[in-house]
Amino acid sequence: MASCWWRWRRGCSWRPAARSPGPGPSGRAGPCGSRLLAAARAQISYFNLVKSLTAAFPNMYSISRLYHATSATCCYSKTRSGGKHTDPFKLGRRDLKGLYEDIRKELLISAAELKEMSEYYFDGKGKAFRPIIVVLMARACNIHYNNSRDVQASQRSIALIAEMIHTASLVHDDVIDDASSRRGKRTVNKIWGEKKAVLAGDLILSAASIALARIGNTTVISILTQVIEDLVRGEFLQLGSKENENERFAHYLEKTFKKTASLIANSCKAVSVLGCPDPVVHEIAYQYGKNVGIAFQLIDDVLDFTSCSDQMGKPTSADLKLGLATGPVLFACRQFPEMNAMIMRRFSLPGDVDRARQYVLQSDGVQQTTYLAQQYCHKAIREISKLRPSRERDALIQLSEIVLTRDK
Repeated sequence: MASCWWRWRRGCSWRPAARSPGPGPSGRAGPCGSRLLAAARAQISYFNLVKSLTAAFPNMYSISRLYHATSATCCYSKTRSGGKHTDPFKLGRRDLKGLYEDIRKELLISAAELKEMSEYYFDGKGKAFRPIIVVLMARACNIHYNNSRDVQASQRSIALIAEMIHTASLVHDDVIDDASSRRGKRTVNKIWGEKKAVLAGDLILSAASIALARIGNTTVISILTQVIEDLVRGEFLQLGSKENENERFAHYLEKTFKKTASLIANSCKAVSVLGCPDPVVHEIAYQYGKNVGIAFQLIDDVLDFTSCSDQMGKPTSADLKLGLATGPVLFACRQFPEMNAMIMRRFSLPGDVDRARQYVLQSDGVQQTTYLAQQYCHKAIREISKLRPSRERDALIQLSEIVLTRDK
């Protein structure tokens, strides 16, 4: 399977892996066996899931949205932008010089220990994925509206605020999950303890709220406070589970939106509101951020099974150990129904985590989750392509490919 998986990663096209009868080397199908047989089996499994979802949630899913062909391409920028690739990170960084210094200035703290804790993750070593999207969206919307290529100070502030909210949520998540490593180093809760970590996260969130209030736009304030509510609701969704398989998948996608995509979607919407009065543009920005955000998390859930700890900067198989059934697990469950019992007991019995991981790797769960991420990126590209052509718009298109092909 690994060789076929990485062939997909390099070639930006997907074909399903062969279905294995169960965990263990003896029953494992060759990773590059009969493509037609594997495709047929994977297609039937996926179709059954889609059919069930469509019947249970007619307003949320449709066959046309989730059903897939045997292969699909994800190299959108090559076909859409019509020219050489635009590096979104290089293009976006020009508006983010001094990003982390500016964030540290927002954290006006006199107590030395609290200051050190709050600034711990603002060391410039993160991907700055969210701030990059925000400034690129700001420019794309400004160009679309009045051909202005300048990012307003208030729009840049949204990039800082988004990164602060994101980081505060990481600090709190690590406390809830009892995580020991993040971005390749020890977590705040392991160094200073859980109680102080919670307070540090709260402080970062309060500093972000003050920065948001300074912008003075009530619409933007309302948009971004929704993010904080979604983060809390998403965490509560993660603490629960559903017995019904169809409800379980809808539950997973809703949690994914609230915990990950809402921040990206609403940050994109906020900068569009600041730069353009057209509600149609606001919706384009929101839908782009929502779909890219969901795709980003789906790939993150895939990497929990396919990447190594050194690449990720945090332990892999972490979700299973926390009792969480993510996309690859839910798809694998269609091929291995015995996983249902493990999901309901949140992989709590000895050997559950290892067995579940084996089932996932021997199913098409990884590929199906990746394909679903592709579909969300397709939607994001359809939305952003409605804006006037620009380097920033092309960079946002290119960013969707990076989301799909990243390995950490």
